[in-house]
Amino acid sequence: MPFLPICREDMRERGIEELDFICVTGDAYIDHPTFGIAIISRMIEAAGFSVGIIAQPVSDGDFTKLGKPKHCFMVTGGNIDSMVSNYTVALKKRNDDAYSEGGRGGKRPDRAVTVYCRALKRLFPDVEIEIGGLEASLRRFAHYDYWSDSVMPSVLVDSGADFLMYGMGEVTLSEMLNRFKQGQRLADMHDLRGICYLTKPENTPLGAVQCDSFEIVRDNKKAYAKACRKQYDEQDEVYGRTIVQRHGNMMLVQNPPQRSVTQAEFDYAYELPYMRAYHPVYKNVPAIQEIEFSITHNRGCFGFCNFCSIALHQGRKVVTRSEDSVYNEAVMLSEKPNFKGYIHDVGGPTANFRHPSCEKQEEHGLCKGRKCLAPTPCKNINADHSDYIRLLRRLRSIKKVKKVFIRSGIRFDYMLLEKNGAFLDELVANHVSGQLKVAPEHASNKVLDKMGKPHIEVYEEFEKKFYASTKKCGKEQYLVPYLMSSHPGCTLADAVELAVFEKRHNIRPEQVQDFYPTPGTISTAMFHTGLDPYTMEPVFVPRTAEEKAMQRALLQYFKPQNRDLVEKALRIAKRTDLIGYGKDCLIPPSKTPVKPNVKTNERGNPKKGRKK
Repeated sequence: MPFLPICREDMRERGIEELDFICVTGDAYIDHPTFGIAIISRMIEAAGFSVGIIAQPVSDGDFTKLGKPKHCFMVTGGNIDSMVSNYTVALKKRNDDAYSEGGRGGKRPDRAVTVYCRALKRLFPDVEIEIGGLEASLRRFAHYDYWSDSVMPSVLVDSGADFLMYGMGEVTLSEMLNRFKQGQRLADMHDLRGICYLTKPENTPLGAVQCDSFEIVRDNKKAYAKACRKQYDEQDEVYGRTIVQRHGNMMLVQNPPQRSVTQAEFDYAYELPYMRAYHPVYKNVPAIQEIEFSITHNRGCFGFCNFCSIALHQGRKVVTRSEDSVYNEAVMLSEKPNFKGYIHDVGGPTANFRHPSCEKQEEHGLCKGRKCLAPTPCKNINADHSDYIRLLRRLRSIKKVKKVFIRSGIRFDYMLLEKNGAFLDELVANHVSGQLKVAPEHASNKVLDKMGKPHIEVYEEFEKKFYASTKKCGKEQYLVPYLMSSHPGCTLADAVELAVFEKRHNIRPEQVQDFYPTPGTISTAMFHTGLDPYTMEPVFVPRTAEEKAMQRALLQYFKPQNRDLVEKALRIAKRTDLIGYGKDCLIPPSKTPVKPNVKTNERGNPKKGRKK
């Protein structure tokens, strides 16, 4: 099956005069199920409609090259929020973009969904527009925008789009396509689950949960924090209710979440005839390198970390593909001419989640306002890796497969709940490429509570068991912990505690990540408001560039270029006991300073005076 049309010539070759749908994306066109737009477009095609792709448009000619669609445009910013793609946490412009040709940045505009929709509304004022994907999904309510340091309205308001499909979308899309077949328009589909729309206030659905208006949450941080909690509390597909939020003279309506895909539906979406490559108009798109020989086996995450967008986008309920579907994909990959014998990943948001966290959630949903694993695991959690182990063993049995790696996130706290330790031994023996990346994130339990992560003692227990298992199987393998600086709740004293933890555990991270306030997350609400949305208690937030720099330097205290910043941080934190030559010290004392009255040369050495 060829790529979908990207130009008029492609349409003519298929005998298409007018496309039913046109998909617009901020990524280069890669026809692979890792890309949401690829799944959406292939599902449209499989339903009997014609569909074309406009990737990374810039000019009016780009937007008009496929003509006007019969039904609607479908717009996404791409696999990554365009602002996160374009800027570092320090608000510096990025030069690279793995989702663009040659890995070069600058191919997608800031706030891509809004830019694309405004261009389409100007060029095709009578055509409806549906928006979806991560950027639209996380910006569906009034939200704090880190890059402008302001609260912005729903992306529906700014973009002028008619319809927003939030979450993963396959079930909603299928229902939507059936309605199009019946002759309906997007304006007729306001009853679909999993969508947002704008309406006049007098049409507001009865019984909805009401958040304070955009104007109120823009100006009142306490109201913003309360709205954040309401939005999260209603994201469960079992008990989630309609949410409304007024924006000026219009009402934003979020219908209840759509149900998750069944296993058969999940298999179907990933078994469509993808080319599994970037379009030949490109010479190279770097993103293909990690995904070409990787397999997605699950979706959703009941880990529910506060800084992560998955709970608001994919949901907390874990769903999985069947073992046969994953196996067949692995066989297909092994037959590709450029396959070297290595499957790079068999994972998802959290690789070792292969079934729901407990039996209750099918009927009652996931517990409102609570986490399955943090700060301590729920007594009802079902920690069982037997299904995942069986799947991995079957993949390893494929003739041309030399090694199956797991590079998606592993929840070590969940792994420890399995009493026989079978998965840890299986992982260490067969699925680690020398280093296993895990995410304790911090060492201060006070900060970990604000992150929604388990306490550091859990990581320390896992560390011991990992190295014991590594020793048992006679391999030299290491843990590579992800650590984060400047998360809300993290004081300089907490950052020092993390540095001491690193020293004690011989951890020397090559890279560290400052907390990045991305739209829609609970941690971003804390960053903006200085309040915990679930307790309404004040939260310390590192805000100045200097304080962030000191926290980041502490995580890499061992680098000579960080020495002065680390000393300054230690003095402010009143931890000068960590300056010296003792085994627990982080940095040595500074060199003896030159006397103030002595003039120095450009190297800092005293100048020699002339003899009289």
